[in-house]
Amino acid sequence: MPEGPDVDTDQLRETIKEEIERDQGGRLLKQIALSTAILAACAAVASLQAGATVNHALVLKTEATRLQAEASDQWAYYQAKGVKAAVQEASRAAWLASGKQPPATLEREGRRYAAEQAEIKKAAEEKERQRDERSLEADHLLHQHHGFAHAVALMQVAIALGAVAALTHTKRVWLGSMLVGLAGVALFIVAVFR
Repeated sequence: MPEGPDVDTDQLRETIKEEIERDQGGRLLKQIALSTAILAACAAVASLQAGATVNHALVLKTEATRLQAEASDQWAYYQAKGVKAAVQEASRAAWLASGKQPPATLEREGRRYAAEQAEIKKAAEEKERQRDERSLEADHLLHQHHGFAHAVALMQVAIALGAVAALTHTKRVWLGSMLVGLAGVALFIVAVFR
């Protein structure tokens, strides 16, 4: 008398194991896809911020260059007034050397040129102060831009590792991808608040 139906349990166990692995692989692929999509969105935002900061920095550097040109013009004007004052003083000295009283206009014009020089100097120094402010702000933005750019690079590496993890169904590679991606997100946050 037979003891019971003969069922091949080894094949059944193998089939169950394959189904479990296939389901876990599907879940892993979904996790990889979701995390990669989130990283791609973060990378897009970081990339936009990087572009915006570098553009603003370029505008500020251009404005600083314009202010430098205006300051240089003011300094040239300052020097011209100084030359005119020196000519007036030389003419006055020539009158005095010849033993004659110089015309009052020479001294008056010399004082006027000196007073105008003082005003021009203030204007030139103000332009230089504004130039320095714009340049410092641009330098800060360029530094911030580098933080955003590095964050984008890390997120792109994380996305590439996510693709490798999806192709190879390797959870360790995906975890590495997540670590690199989190480092990129952290760098982005630091750059935002810097």
